[in-house]
Order: sequence, then C-alpha cells, then structure tokens
Amino acid sequence: MEPAPLARKHPEADISRTALWGRTALCRGLPPLLAVVLGLWGLERGPAGGSMWRDESVTVQVAHRPLGDLPGLLGHVDAVHGLYYLLMHAVYGVWDGGLWALRLPSVAATALAAAGVAAVAHRLAGPGAGTPAGPRSGTRAGTRAGAAVIAGSAYALLPPVQMYAQEGRSYALVACAVVWATYLMLAERWPAYAVVLLLGCWLHEFAVLGLLAHACAAWRSRGWRWSAAAVVAALLPLAVLSARQARQQLGWLGRPSWQDWTAYGVLVVAVLLLARGLREERRALRVAVPLALLPPGLLMTVSLVHPWYVDRYVLYALAGLALLIGLRLAPADGVWARPVRARPIGARAVWASVLAAVLLVAWGGWSGRLRTPESRKDDVLAVAAAVRERARPGDAVLFMPARRREWLLSSPGTYAPLRDLALARTPTASHSLWGTELPAAGIRARLAGAARVVALLDPPGQPLDPYPAEAAKREALAAGFRLCSVTGVRGARVAVYGRTDADCG
Repeated sequence: MEPAPLARKHPEADISRTALWGRTALCRGLPPLLAVVLGLWGLERGPAGGSMWRDESVTVQVAHRPLGDLPGLLGHVDAVHGLYYLLMHAVYGVWDGGLWALRLPSVAATALAAAGVAAVAHRLAGPGAGTPAGPRSGTRAGTRAGAAVIAGSAYALLPPVQMYAQEGRSYALVACAVVWATYLMLAERWPAYAVVLLLGCWLHEFAVLGLLAHACAAWRSRGWRWSAAAVVAALLPLAVLSARQARQQLGWLGRPSWQDWTAYGVLVVAVLLLARGLREERRALRVAVPLALLPPGLLMTVSLVHPWYVDRYVLYALAGLALLIGLRLAPADGVWARPVRARPIGARAVWASVLAAVLLVAWGGWSGRLRTPESRKDDVLAVAAAVRERARPGDAVLFMPARRREWLLSSPGTYAPLRDLALARTPTASHSLWGTELPAAGIRARLAGAARVVALLDPPGQPLDPYPAEAAKREALAAGFRLCSVTGVRGARVAVYGRTDADCG
C-alpha cells in the first residue's frame, strides 16, 4: 500500500510558537513600556524642586485635608473631582512623596491606557478576525500584532497624552477607563463594561460622552443598552450636584475659540484621511471614528450655549485617533508574523525616512517643552519661592484676586508665617477651595494697621475683578502704600508694598 502524500505546508505555517509568543508579548508590552518611559522623563517638570501649576496645587491641598472634611467641600464645589480626590487622599496616606506621588498615578493610568489601545487595535485589526486558524492565520496574527504596537505606541507618543500623563489631575485616569471600557464593549463583557465606564464618569462626568461614541458600534446589543442605562442612572446624582456647582466651577470658561475649532478641524481631516484606507473595516470604523470625533464635537457644540469645553475634558478621544493610526499603518501582508528579510532601499523609502526624521524633530521639541514650567499657566512653587525670598517676619499677605490664595496653600511652610489680611474663614472651615474673605470695609480696616504687604497678583494685562472687596484692596494699596518692588514669575507677580522707605529697604 502506497503511503499517502504529505500535506503541503504553507510557508507562513512554519512560524514557531516561540516567535508568535514573542511578537504577542511585544505588541502587549511595548506601548505601556513606552508610556512609562515618557511619563518618567522630566516628571518633576523643571529644575531642582520642579514646578506645579494651580490645578495640581488644588489636588495637593484637598487630598491632604482630613477625610471627614471632604464631604462638606464636595457639597459646595468640585464634586466632579470627588472620586479623584479620594484616590489621591489614599495615595498620600500611603506615601507622601511630593511631585512623584502627585503624578505617578497619571503615569500608571497612561501606561494602562496605551495597553488598552493596543488591545482594542488587536481585536479590530486583520482580515477575517475571529475566523478559524489556517494558512493565513500567521498573516492575521502579524497584522493584529502590528496594529496593536503602532496604535498603542501612537497613543503614548501623542503630545497631549504626554502632557496629562505628567499632571496631578484625573484626566489620564478617565482616558484609561474609557479605553478599557471600549475593549470590554468589544468583548461583550457588559457588567465589567458598566463598572469601568462608570468609574471613568465618576472621575469626570464628561466621560459619559464616550458612552455616546460607543452607541455607534453597540446600540443594537441589548447588553449594551442595559449597561448604558445603568451607567446613566448611577451617574445622575453626581450630574445633578455638579450642575448646581457649574456656574462656580466653569464660570471662568468662554465659548470655544477659533483655535479650538481649528484644532478640531485638523482632527476631523486626519480622521477622514486615515479612515479612507479602512473602508472595508466597518467594525473598526464604527468604533474608532465616533470615539475620536463625537466627544469633542458634541462638547464644543454644547459650549456655544453653555461654555463647558476644555480639551483635557475629552482627552480620551485621542484613543480613537491612535486606533485609526494603528489600523491604517499596520502591514496587511503579515510582515510581523514572518522573519525579517533584508530588502533593497528605494527612493520612496528614503523620502519616507526623511519625513519621519522631520516629524521626529518636531515631536521632540514639543515633547521637551511639555516638561518645562512654561508648558503650564503658572508655577505655584516658583511663586512660593519668590515670596520666601522677599517676605519678612510679620509681613501681611494679600491675594489679588482671592482665588490666587491657591498659590500658597500647597506651601504651608511659606504661607503660615504671613498674616492673611483679607481672610475671614480658612478653606477647611468654610468647606471651600480658597476660603472666604472679609467684606470691603473689613479689608480696608485691616490694611490700615499694616506696615508692609506682600501682594500676589495676576500677570499684566489680565482683567481686574470688579467685586467691591477686590476694588478695596487695590484702592487701599494705592492710597496708603508705596510700591517697593515687583517680581515676575511664571503666570504671576509678587509685589511688595510699604508705608515708608524703611519698610521697603
């Protein structure tokens, strides 16, 4: 009896399990590793001692308050950040590590988000996703691995992602939650999906716009509809409370500027160009395009009536852009699943390399600037240092306007020796972020007994608050004091006023 002929092997079936495992580990491990490296690079943001801007200062001072004081604060202001403050309170309870403790949670969240973007891209990429293994399984595995590495790494490399990976606020954590909720949606793990997305919404309620983006891909699923209803129902109490605080919380915002609309237009063009090459990948487009465009577009449109838009509130939308980059640039011929072979370098490859080098230089300059104090509106640590250099024992301090008290609240060693002339009730006693101040008459009376005042002011050109108490500060200083010196620091001025030449000397 003649032996049966041996089955002909497809060349791509010769890939060893070890090689596939190695490529799988690479596609899962490289993006979060890259995010960690970028997150730790220049984490303190500045020279020795680092820098910190006023929003981060709020995190520091609120997270250091006694736990029992937080409900009273959140009932008046900042309810939208309540869960984040609880998390940071726990972090500081374990390790009060200064700027590292403040920012490492965001670094870790960005790394997890990059891993999540890679996982989502791995699910969405490749022809015939989910089909049985066969001679083309190596090609599909290579395509998915390539998409995962590129998408996850692209997310970690995006400058806005790098910026908020090094910020002591909730936005990186919100992005992480929305990204992994997207993965759980694709896996149809609905209870876990609802829990993770709800955590993101409790960290910042505008994460609920991610739910609307998910509707484009999952609205037909009964599991998604039940999960969406559960998220909305559980978020409703926070939404009602924060709506009452919206005027105080978001009163500083204006309608989206032309720069905001230009940036959104660039995003739309980039998304459309990337999507052109994925016309047949309908499931991928239903996930990535709405995630990239709907949250910022909807929030900007709403902000024409109620100004609520800030780009960081929808940072997670960049995950949609990163997914499109990974899916569009992933090699479709399984190159990630085959041994690397030398190929001749053509003119097209040379020009591509030149373009990549130019983009890398631009990216490096932008990334470097993000790790300097100049990348933020102000630097409360620089303000505190300037006050320490100029203040004398017994000096009074005046904050103009009152909300600039935040510049010293996270530096109690600098703030405590000074007499805060306008303060009526401390932030803790008043369940507020910056305390409450005396009326205009009380401020004038206290200034009448002061010989030397350190005033903390906004930079030149900023509008002056018209409130009577703020006007009283300006008028009393102009009428009874002489300006001794003015020191400009990042986003602020430290002015010293004295009654006489001796007070200025």
